[in-house]
Amino acid sequence: MKHAAAEIIHEYGPFPGADRVNGVTYDGKQVWFAAGDAIKAVDLESGQVTRSIDVAAQAGTAFDGKHLYQISEDHIDKIDPDTGRVLATIPAPGGGSGLAWHEGTLWVGEYRKRMIHQIDPATGTVLRTIESKRFVTGVSWVDGDLWHGTWENEQSELCRVDPQTGDLLQSHEMPAGLIISGLESDGADRFFCGGGSSGKIRTVRRPGRAGKRDKKP
Repeated sequence: MKHAAAEIIHEYGPFPGADRVNGVTYDGKQVWFAAGDAIKAVDLESGQVTRSIDVAAQAGTAFDGKHLYQISEDHIDKIDPDTGRVLATIPAPGGGSGLAWHEGTLWVGEYRKRMIHQIDPATGTVLRTIESKRFVTGVSWVDGDLWHGTWENEQSELCRVDPQTGDLLQSHEMPAGLIISGLESDGADRFFCGGGSSGKIRTVRRPGRAGKRDKKP
């Protein structure tokens, strides 16, 4: 198993009118983040907020290629990003922390129970559950790998886990005091990490698999 330091390559924020960054997702052009009472879009070139959708947004955020999904307390809202309209609502298992879309299903972190649930996006039915053995914040899939953030005692790690067993395969520590509240990959060499009450989004270089050289941008 590979242990290393996370490499932060960029920071965005803090953002006007947003006291914190909860969940984060990426639509291929811009990063969306949950700011408590809204989901906001950030242009990666300027670092400025370009859109804001008024909806309760306390935890994980995901994007399926067309719609946004947002955890709000005990449920998940499916949102049209063009209109801001909530199209459907399903239950979030255990309240939910992180949220990711992968191959037609949603993956929901359950923070204190240290679990990740795969759920049906139409009904909220839990299809299967894996135990991470760590507090789970943000969740992300990239190239068939399942990653999640942790947050315990003001220390966070970026972890790659076995999607069948939950066993830890890689662990990358954030600098002291920099936490991961949300997590999403850009599908290539970057992770976007929500920074909680710092109000920032931090870009972390995606680590290579253990035993292979890390990719460079």
